[in-house]
Amino acid sequence: METYLYEWLNFVVRFLHLITGIAWIGASFYFVWLDNSLREPPQWKKDKGIKGDLWAIHGGGFYEVAKYSLGPEQMPKTLHWFKWEAYTTGITGFILLALLYYVGASSYTIDPAKMALTQWQAIAIGVGAIALFILIYEVLCRTPLVEKNLQFGLVILAILTVLAFGLDQLISSRAMYIHIGAMIGLAMVFNVFTTIMPSQRKMVAAVSHGQQPDPIWGHKAKLRSVHNNYATLPVILIMISNHYPITYGHHYGWLILSALIAITAYARHFFNLKHHEIIKPAILIGALVAFATLIWVFAPKAIKTENKAVTTSQIMPIVQSRCLQCHAAQPTDDVFKTAQAGVMYDTEAQVLAKAERIYARAVVSKDMPFMNKTQITDEERQLIAQWYQGLKK
Repeated sequence: METYLYEWLNFVVRFLHLITGIAWIGASFYFVWLDNSLREPPQWKKDKGIKGDLWAIHGGGFYEVAKYSLGPEQMPKTLHWFKWEAYTTGITGFILLALLYYVGASSYTIDPAKMALTQWQAIAIGVGAIALFILIYEVLCRTPLVEKNLQFGLVILAILTVLAFGLDQLISSRAMYIHIGAMIGLAMVFNVFTTIMPSQRKMVAAVSHGQQPDPIWGHKAKLRSVHNNYATLPVILIMISNHYPITYGHHYGWLILSALIAITAYARHFFNLKHHEIIKPAILIGALVAFATLIWVFAPKAIKTENKAVTTSQIMPIVQSRCLQCHAAQPTDDVFKTAQAGVMYDTEAQVLAKAERIYARAVVSKDMPFMNKTQITDEERQLIAQWYQGLKK
């Protein structure tokens, strides 16, 4: 019953995290698009302090949106704020991180092949790394470097790369990816909490007292909002990466992660420029070329095997001792009580039906058995490769 309820809690929190994340990222995309798409208004609007306006049509109606240079003459009765999308995404994300990678540290975070950690040591490393990045990021945001967009982005990327490499020496590669994602995601939440919301409160207070807001408040909030916008694609990519061991499962997974962060952020730049009617297809093409190059450079090498046939019956003892713990009608694993992903290897027919999957996960990416809990050997992986290649002839 405890495992059953734990799975439901995991499912519900993941669902909430996804929904609130969609709402937050959607708002981020919309408002950056809106701000970039504003055009010079007519003079009568300028006289009212309006900096830019935009007309749009959606859902069968026309919309007119205007942005003030500093603030309106008086506060409207109803003012919409956007903060709970960010806060709820951050809270549910951290709960999900704790459920999987801290409560389940022995299954998801600790990799004995790298370092024999206790659960609390693994938690301390994960939380400490997240806190360290957020602290460094906040300090850098309070330096003149923050005004230099490209240089600032490259410095942040370098810091994330160093942290990814360091974490990859201590905890599982899968956990490393998720922690880098948590660093970026929680830094985005802190942008809202430490800068965007306080700046907006100061602006509202000034207008409410008949004063003009200080332009620096809006400038600081806009900078952090732009940071969040460029971070969205890397965060989404990391969220789905745990389903694809071709990323984290590679020996240089930390470097692949760094490259993917750079490529997706760069691709986002194309769309942000497009909002200003600046079309630079070279950016998008460059991102696609870089992505294709990444795939080619880190492609798995051809696996050499002996020219000797291996039958499925010879493979079954390996499957039974290394895979059935998690992939059976009745798993015996201490954490996973149902066949993972619905995949079962109880019979030869089931093994043959999933031959390509077994080869991809046990030989190519080597992320299965999960965290190598059943201690499969390199010789056994080689035998599986020989068996699969024999099937393909």
